[in-house]
Amino acid sequence: MTKTIEATGVVKRFGKTLALNGLDLVAEQGEILAVIGPNGAGKTTFVRSVATLIRPDEGTLRVFGHDVLRDPGAVRQTIGLAGQFAAIEPAMTGRENLEMVARLFGQSKRDARASTTKVLEQMGLSDAADRLSRTYSGGMRRKLDLGASLVGSPRLLLLDEPTTGLDPQSRLDLWDAIRSLVDEGTDVLLTTQYLDEADRLASQMVVINHGKEIAAGTPAQLKQSAGRSVIEVAVRERDDLAEVAKVLSQVDGSEPQIDESTRRVTLSVEGGVELLQDALKHLESLNIVLDDVALRQPKLDEVFLALTGQVLEEEEEPKGRKARGA
Repeated sequence: MTKTIEATGVVKRFGKTLALNGLDLVAEQGEILAVIGPNGAGKTTFVRSVATLIRPDEGTLRVFGHDVLRDPGAVRQTIGLAGQFAAIEPAMTGRENLEMVARLFGQSKRDARASTTKVLEQMGLSDAADRLSRTYSGGMRRKLDLGASLVGSPRLLLLDEPTTGLDPQSRLDLWDAIRSLVDEGTDVLLTTQYLDEADRLASQMVVINHGKEIAAGTPAQLKQSAGRSVIEVAVRERDDLAEVAKVLSQVDGSEPQIDESTRRVTLSVEGGVELLQDALKHLESLNIVLDDVALRQPKLDEVFLALTGQVLEEEEEPKGRKARGA
């Protein structure tokens, strides 16, 4: 089966900045692939390369077998792109926005109306279709922007930070919309600064740093690759945090992390139940009241920190290269 995306040794430079440094990446059909990485890792540069908005300097990049350099027109016919910010016309209704984009895709008036009606239903916007889009909430505008990328019936949808700035309920609604698209046969390439989003949506993940892949797999596989468990202890009294951290450090010899806002101490350990039992014996002897104790797999943000040594932040892209879509 032809790969949705196949990148081999992709290099992209902006002046002296090496944004992509021999990136190898494969996305299979029928999946949501999340690309995550620290600030400046090259995530959006890669998305723009796939969308034919910028040209790689070296390497090979194919979308459904089409080379982005040799046959960009064929690539554009297979993709839709939703950038980091909703780009809709506020003086037009939701329906008018989508019909306009459908016409730009070359559809007839009749086909544009049919495509628009279908997408409005997909996005849950049918009831608001004839309202001016400037009256939409932030989540509704984001859905409309996503819908504008779908009226051309793309085989691959490129989502660059799709839920940035949305409230929690709007994020959940958009996640449901993205899942429904995959169920209907659309492949998705997603970049995100939210690791919980990648965990909830992605069937496969690729972690990149300095323009290279450093890890890949399912979310569960990446968590297992860390090779360590996490002991998490919540205390009743904030004054006990330091003492709990001291006990945990003696159990494993590692440095615990203290979160005063949640009154929790976490420790990454080589081992499991035995270490937790030892810690609880020590804490019981000190008469410290515990609200919660857990032994769990590392979260994606902890795996990310172990892989890159950095906390995930929103990527800043080269100036002058903003794009609405393909």
